Amino acid sequence: MVGSLILKAGREKSLLKRHPWVFSGAVASLQGEAPMGGTVAIRDYQGKFLAWGSYNAQSQIVSRVWSWDEAEKIDSDFFARQLTTAIKRREAFQREHGQDGLRLVYGESDGIPGLIVDQYADVVVVQFLAAGVDYWREAICDLLLDVLKPASLFERSDVDVRKLEGLPLRTGVLRGSEPPELVLIRESDLEFWVDVRQGHKTGFYLDQRFNRLKVREIARDKEVLDCFCYSGGFGVNAAAGGAKSVLSLDASADALRLAQANYTVNRLADFFNPLEGDAFELLRRFRDSDRHFDLIVMDPPKFAKSAAMVEKAARGYKDINLLALKLLKPGGYLVTFSCSGGVSEELFQKILAGAALDAGVNAQIIERLHQAGDHPVSLYFPEGAYLKGFIIRVE
Repeated sequence: MVGSLILKAGREKSLLKRHPWVFSGAVASLQGEAPMGGTVAIRDYQGKFLAWGSYNAQSQIVSRVWSWDEAEKIDSDFFARQLTTAIKRREAFQREHGQDGLRLVYGESDGIPGLIVDQYADVVVVQFLAAGVDYWREAICDLLLDVLKPASLFERSDVDVRKLEGLPLRTGVLRGSEPPELVLIRESDLEFWVDVRQGHKTGFYLDQRFNRLKVREIARDKEVLDCFCYSGGFGVNAAAGGAKSVLSLDASADALRLAQANYTVNRLADFFNPLEGDAFELLRRFRDSDRHFDLIVMDPPKFAKSAAMVEKAARGYKDINLLALKLLKPGGYLVTFSCSGGVSEELFQKILAGAALDAGVNAQIIERLHQAGDHPVSLYFPEGAYLKGFIIRVE
């Protein structure tokens, strides 16, 4: 018999608004038993049914909602329907934009909390980020193999959020063959090598696809600095857009080697000028040597991995963007991002305003940037909108 998660009085309000998380502090009791990741009925303090959800006593998010329909049965057929629906949602997007790198499933926004599925050509990469999807991992893998028929189904559940769920980190082949060291994908009229086995995230920043094109649009005849360049997505697009020069900065030698391969595969090798080192330190050197650029791309890693780190992250974002603003020529552009979920777009704009004030420059927002459409955001789950960016022009 399925256990019931009973909420405290008044703590059902977020569920009634269809937010898919139940935090441990909202729970009065568990009636019956539930294995880690197993399904429970979520009920209000009077016993009224609210939703079906996964259960994890080891996480602050004690339950993630599967369905609001009491008649729904949470089984492999349920996941088959959810996966098929999510994949079909992307068909028009894929046809319109002509790429073979695509996010097929985006967790809560697609009704499968904690599941990420990314496709890179004939390799599909999966992340099980919560106990609920981990409980159903074998069924999900079989379904993905049946629907997508990839040459390789590869797991990249090697992110810290698994530790918060009480789950071990895992990587490796789930179905099919070992993926190649690098997978070649197409994005617009360019190609990129993707390291699905050890690269950032699942190998590539699929969420930035349209923002890379924005950089290409404004890069012509400009001296470009690509900070935290990783595999060179922004820099390659800048070079393809007619940039005068591109300087690629990253702390990782492996990332710079991958970036070089991506410049080369697009016949833009002459534009690859690498600089290995800490971005904060190198930007200070540029400031001290009075070096300036026409366009700076600032796409740092997540500075705030939890709400407790937001204040420290805000200082980091201000410092790095302050340095960038000081390095821009008059009329120059800063394309800057935050992928920290705890840093809202409003807060990020305030941080940038403070940086501009301290830099002594007049700056305008030309455009606001967000994640691509294969990373949809449920209106009931605003946490899904993690990527925010601005194109800023300095006078």
